[in-house]
Amino acid sequence: MIKCHSTRLVYENAWMKVREDQVEFANGHRGIYGVAEKTPCSLVMPFERGGFHLVRQYRYTVKGKYWEFPQGSLFREAIGPRENAERELKEETGFAAAKMEALGSLFVAYGFCDQTVDIYLADELTAGPPRLEETEQDMECRWFSCADFEALCDRGEIRDSLSVAAYGLFLRKNGLTPPR
Repeated sequence: MIKCHSTRLVYENAWMKVREDQVEFANGHRGIYGVAEKTPCSLVMPFERGGFHLVRQYRYTVKGKYWEFPQGSLFREAIGPRENAERELKEETGFAAAKMEALGSLFVAYGFCDQTVDIYLADELTAGPPRLEETEQDMECRWFSCADFEALCDRGEIRDSLSVAAYGLFLRKNGLTPPR
């Protein structure tokens, strides 16, 4: 067990807080722990015709464009993760789903961050116009088969760990294993 002796806020903005904790490890060693605090997020897997609709946008932190499942954080809204998933689906793809199935909840990067992600499978989709946020104007949406999804991973065109983990939960939930 790690014991926290003190904590101080290092940085804060509308999307996150970063704090530094003075800690003591089980063996008595003292050190610091940097923690990013972020609101929970939702990821939605729009499923149709044996494949998924993915989105691609420029991600500033990694200086590149990659395919991923629609996702987004709860940002001061008084809504739950399912409602957030429905909103992200509509905003980023234009789809509404008649069925939303919870597949699981994971920690995003618990080595330094407390953020969780709730993962949903969206089915029985109805198309509509996307409602992209100002920061998402470069976003594109395209359908890929499951084999295509795996090929995108193999080629490094999907590098989002949440999307890969969500696909793994989808396979397990459906009793499927990736092709060999």
